[in-house]
Amino acid sequence: MAYKKLFLGILFDAIGMLSFSIPFVGEFSDVVWAPLPGFLMTRMYKGKLGRIGGIISFAEEFLPYIDFIPTFTLSWIYYYKFKKKD
Repeated sequence: MAYKKLFLGILFDAIGMLSFSIPFVGEFSDVVWAPLPGFLMTRMYKGKLGRIGGIISFAEEFLPYIDFIPTFTLSWIYYYKFKKKD
């Protein structure tokens, strides 16, 4: 399950970065795409990480010129490599 989330995270990050390939039109597409990664993050990671990650993911896609940050991949690394298991 962990590597499925990693694959999906990389895919969602790649979709978010596609806007860089289309000058000027790409930033408009971010406004349309922004709510979806916020929602997907809350579905992939439950609890506090999902809520905070969803807000960050939404803001990162919505705000211009900062959507190069791989939010989903960084969330996966935090969750599976750094977060202490209860």
